[in-house]
Amino acid sequence: MSYDECYVKSVVRTIHDWPEPGIAFRDVTPIFKDPKALRMVSDALTTRYIDSGITHIACIDARGFLLGSIMAYALNLPLVLVRKKGKLPGETICQDYTLEYGTSTVEMQTDAVSEGDNVLIFDDLIATGGTVLAAATLIRKLGAQIYETAALIDLPDLNGSTRISEADIPVFTLLAYEGL
Repeated sequence: MSYDECYVKSVVRTIHDWPEPGIAFRDVTPIFKDPKALRMVSDALTTRYIDSGITHIACIDARGFLLGSIMAYALNLPLVLVRKKGKLPGETICQDYTLEYGTSTVEMQTDAVSEGDNVLIFDDLIATGGTVLAAATLIRKLGAQIYETAALIDLPDLNGSTRISEADIPVFTLLAYEGL
């Protein structure tokens, strides 16, 4: 089965005025109810990274965990969790960031990655880029390199991909939605 962008886009739904008025939320959860779409997306992402040289996949809380874990399993790579503050046991480091409708903090366990690791950052969606940039800061603080960031969806009007690229992190997404 090959990747069909039109089919996957037809499965993603838009929820207007959520979580706040004026936000057009791109909801990827219907992909997980559609085995065809889930396989297309998983296969497309996994195929991209088969021979990439990445050593770890850092996925971002929470929808990033779902596809990130599929990729880590398929590629036989360690999965690193980037979670909201207070959700990880053990010693952690944290980073504050701004998103399109507020601020938040993410954290990683201090033994998640180390010097010499080549990490792919994965999230379901890139909006303002704040979450990815916060994850990148944590990964770099721990001495690892960032191979690329990948996401299912890019919202280019919010300039997140541009901000990430300007931080010398390549960006790959399967879908883009223009307009808010």
